[in-house]
Amino acid sequence: MTKARTVTFPSGVSVPALGQGTWHMAEDPARRSDEIAALRRGLDLGLTLIDTAEMYGDGAAEELVGEAVRGRRDEAFLVSKVLPSNADRRGAVEACHASLRRLGTDRIDLYLLHWRGPVPLEETVEALESLVSEGSIGSWGVSNLDVDDLAELPEGARPQTDQVLYNLTRRGPEYELLPRCRELSMPVMAYSPVEQGRLLGHEALREVASAHGRSPAQVALAWVLRRDDVIAIPKASVISHVEENHAALDLHLTDDDLQVLDEAFPPPVRRRPLEIL
Repeated sequence: MTKARTVTFPSGVSVPALGQGTWHMAEDPARRSDEIAALRRGLDLGLTLIDTAEMYGDGAAEELVGEAVRGRRDEAFLVSKVLPSNADRRGAVEACHASLRRLGTDRIDLYLLHWRGPVPLEETVEALESLVSEGSIGSWGVSNLDVDDLAELPEGARPQTDQVLYNLTRRGPEYELLPRCRELSMPVMAYSPVEQGRLLGHEALREVASAHGRSPAQVALAWVLRRDDVIAIPKASVISHVEENHAALDLHLTDDDLQVLDEAFPPPVRRRPLEIL
C-alpha cells in the first residue's frame, strides 16, 4: 500500500498530504452509512486528516465525522472551521465548544477561520489563541485569506495553514499566495482539488490519464500533490472513491504531462483575486 507523503506545519506537526473533505456530506440520510464507511476506509489507508466545518450541514457533517472516528479518535487529525459571524472573542469559543460536542471529542487538532468577516482579525486570533491555551484546539489557521489579508494578521500570529480553492482550473494562488505561504513555511490546504468533478471531462486531462492507465480524477489530484507544500482534501462519499483518491499518491506526472496540462490550464501571469466556492 502506498504510504501517504506528509506535509509539516510551522508547529512541527506532520500530516498526510492527502486528506479527506466532508463538504456536502451528511445532507442525505440514505447515504450516511456509505459516507461513514468511506471516512473509515480513508483512515485505514492513512488519509487521517479529515476536514469539516460548523457550516457544513449546519453541524451535521461534524456529527458524521464524530461517528466515523468513534473508537479511532487518536488515529485522526481533525480540522474544523468557525464561521466569520462567530469569530469574535466569545463567539469563537462557544462555536468551538459546540463543534467539540458534535464531534464527540475533547480537542480539534486544527481550527480555522472559515473566511474573513466583520470581526477584526486581531480579535479572532485572540479567541483562537485562548482555545489553544485551554486545550480545546491544538493549533489554528485560516481559510480563504489572500496575501493582503495575511499581512493584516497581528504581529507574531502563527497560522498553520491557509485553506483555499486550488486546482487545475483555479491556479490564481500560484502567482502570489503560494509563494508567500512558502516564505512563511506555511502549507496550503487545497479544497475542491478536482473542482467538484467539473473538470474531469476535459480532453487534456483524459489524454494524460489514458497515457498512465489512470482516471482523470487521479491525474487532477496528482497535479495538486506535485507540490510539497500543498495538502489536498478531496471529498469521497463511497469506499471505491476513497481508494481511487489514495491511488493518486503513486502517480508521478512527467514533465511532458505537466506541459500538456499547462497548455490546457495556463498558469497565472498576473495577480488574480482569490476565488471561493
